[in-house]
Amino acid sequence: MNKTDVLIIGAGPTGLFSAHQLGIIGLQCEIVDNLDKAGGQCIELYPDKPIYDIPAVPECTGEELTNNLLEQIKPFNVKFHLNERVEELKKVEKRWHVKTSGNQKFDVAAIIIAGGVGSFEPRKFPVKECEKFEGSSLFYSIKDKTIFNDKTISIFGGGDSALDWAIELSNTSKVNLIHRREGFSGAESSVQKVKELNDQGKLNLYTKYQMESVIGDNQIGSVKIKHDEGETKKLQSDYVLGFFGLIMQLGPILKWGLNINKKTVEVNTENFETNVDGIFAIGDICSYPGKLKLILSGFHEGALAARGCFKYARPDEKLRFEFTTTSKAAQERLGVKK
Repeated sequence: MNKTDVLIIGAGPTGLFSAHQLGIIGLQCEIVDNLDKAGGQCIELYPDKPIYDIPAVPECTGEELTNNLLEQIKPFNVKFHLNERVEELKKVEKRWHVKTSGNQKFDVAAIIIAGGVGSFEPRKFPVKECEKFEGSSLFYSIKDKTIFNDKTISIFGGGDSALDWAIELSNTSKVNLIHRREGFSGAESSVQKVKELNDQGKLNLYTKYQMESVIGDNQIGSVKIKHDEGETKKLQSDYVLGFFGLIMQLGPILKWGLNINKKTVEVNTENFETNVDGIFAIGDICSYPGKLKLILSGFHEGALAARGCFKYARPDEKLRFEFTTTSKAAQERLGVKK
């Protein structure tokens, strides 16, 4: 059982900044996220796209913002639990006991839901046989690219992830890139690079094709693809990768007794607490009058939610507001040397 002050659900920008704000006031936290890395929508949807509305930062990418937020919370040694989704939640005396999909267990005083618009789950192949190969020879994200060295990979998709990985893996593997349309939704420079590699025989590009079936016993051996006009091809494949974007799901949150309004969680505007004591919601997943879905707004919500957690984590103490510029205690927590 992991015992800490606060559990943050969601490792996107607002969740990461909440961890910073908790650390500033002397509370410990751990973070759970359904994705395999921190960053939330910033990393999954626009890692290389510029963001222009972060205060004092004229322009940065989603990846740069995430890296800076991770750097900012280093002094607090926040523990991450990735590839985990919160499944069970129950009140035990005055604390919350939480269980994840990977059987991680937490005992916490308060919870901050910073799950964007819910947990991210990959859009999957509609072909039923694909399920038995998931996690062994069929993947929707890449953790270790070295397993593909000197293998034949069939990549499905037409966005940035599919294009980028087709280009990257063509250096060490034989790559088939299959897309259901003639046009692509990824960066034009990547589209041109893929076409150049196809012309040079360094990868095989198939447009207007979709998967019809996947063939194999314990390991994928080949895939059958079908053209819009009916023609089929059988491609030898050791691995299959699918990059079709993400689906946002509220999931088990729906069962926690929270006030849900159009797939968002209703909160107050004093500290962004929900109707359930000790559970807070910030970022895109929360709703209140005048709500703006901006990262900037999420940072503000996270700062107040962190302070709202204090009365649950330290019921016998009074929280004093402190400026980091003058508070020696806050500076010590940050590891600032004077």
